[in-house]
Amino acid sequence: MTAEPEALAAPDPVAGEAHRLHRALGPSSLIMIGIGEIIGAGIFVIAGTAAAQHAGPAVLISFALAGVGCLFAGLCYAEFASLIPESGSSYTYAYATMGRFMAWFIGWNMVLEYLVSASTVAVGWSGYFVSLLQNLGVPFPAAFSNAPIAGPGFAELHMTGAIVNLPAIALIVLLTVVLLIGVRESARFNNVLVAIKTGIILLVIVFGLPHVSGANLTPLIPPNTGQWGHFGLSGILAASGLIFFAFIGFESVSVAAQEARDPKRDLPIGILGSLAICTVLYVLVAIVLTGITDWRKLDVPDPMAFAVGQVGALHWLVLPVDVAALAGLATVTFVSLYGQSRIFYAMARDGFLPSIFAAVHPEFQTPFQGTLVTAIAAAALAAIFPLDILADLVSIGTLIAFISVCAGVMILRLTAPDVPRPFHTPWVWVVAPLGVFTCGLMMFSLSNATWTRLILWSAIGIAIYFFYGRHRAPAWKWRVT
Repeated sequence: MTAEPEALAAPDPVAGEAHRLHRALGPSSLIMIGIGEIIGAGIFVIAGTAAAQHAGPAVLISFALAGVGCLFAGLCYAEFASLIPESGSSYTYAYATMGRFMAWFIGWNMVLEYLVSASTVAVGWSGYFVSLLQNLGVPFPAAFSNAPIAGPGFAELHMTGAIVNLPAIALIVLLTVVLLIGVRESARFNNVLVAIKTGIILLVIVFGLPHVSGANLTPLIPPNTGQWGHFGLSGILAASGLIFFAFIGFESVSVAAQEARDPKRDLPIGILGSLAICTVLYVLVAIVLTGITDWRKLDVPDPMAFAVGQVGALHWLVLPVDVAALAGLATVTFVSLYGQSRIFYAMARDGFLPSIFAAVHPEFQTPFQGTLVTAIAAAALAAIFPLDILADLVSIGTLIAFISVCAGVMILRLTAPDVPRPFHTPWVWVVAPLGVFTCGLMMFSLSNATWTRLILWSAIGIAIYFFYGRHRAPAWKWRVT
């Protein structure tokens, strides 16, 4: 990787020690970051919905298919991460292959992936937290635990009578404090939460498997009802599309490139390792959930807790599962806040955003101002909007990032074929196109309202680019030659 000649490479507006991050993360910490982002709503919520509405017991096949689909993108991410060990993930990779405008477009839409995701999952965490308090006999006022605004999408918004979602705000504030005090401390905090939720999930698998009944898993693929996506083979595919978004957290590993001790070696390990571990856990949990109870009853907010609660010998696991859900959703929020602050750091370092987003605290060596701005924005969204409105904005930004990385790997194979690659995407001319196709298919399956919001969001971003970023960022900040 070399910089472009001086005529194309403008001076780095935020270069120097004041903007250098601390390299403190090894491969195990990177894997834990990936697991922290992946295992959340997908395993605690989406699995039940996918089984009850689409695939039945064949949801375990859907998890496997979604994992393979993410593997295509993950292999491309691993090559880029080893080749360009810089913060910014797909934003930086787009800069190296497609230039300034596409880098901004990808980075701007990654805000939807990380910032809005943090708010979305914080709202989900609030619901679990209030439910746990109620189960313990501690009531929490509804006016301070729900969104004051609701409605189907943005079209029919109305006031709910609630004041603010206080638990969601409190979670974001707590996690922000941890993020500010240092990357090593943040990694340790994340590792503890990941260990808690993974340990409890393993308990569910180990103690649940002996109670799996063949009758609940028969037929493995329920017959289609005559409508596409309602069981049968089309149901497996529809469930895979829903479950696909449960895997997207592996990308967060590449965001940590400038805080990895040996990024060219450790980033591919973190990306592919976390993806492999989570795929195995997802498939095993799917077997347990659909095998110990009637899968038709799993369309509930807490399917894992519901399922173990149906078996007398497993009732003791209900409270631990609630704790695991709280830990799981907290780590997803945590890593999302971490990822967004590092995306802002990379974009500010390159001149697209004001340099305050790249300012690194002299003692803690974290981008503290960018982290604070991220937290304030995420808390504001979580305080006033419900989960469904926020969730609509997350998926499409992620898929755009995935497509750009898969396309970028192919571009570099043509424009820089001889550059040493510590990690090679195997069968790249099969894997990368399949990644583009899979993610593109997912994008076009999203609602018209989601596409409308993407167009509006992109229009705002393009305006910022032409009035600010285009005049400050070099045409090619990073370019592999």
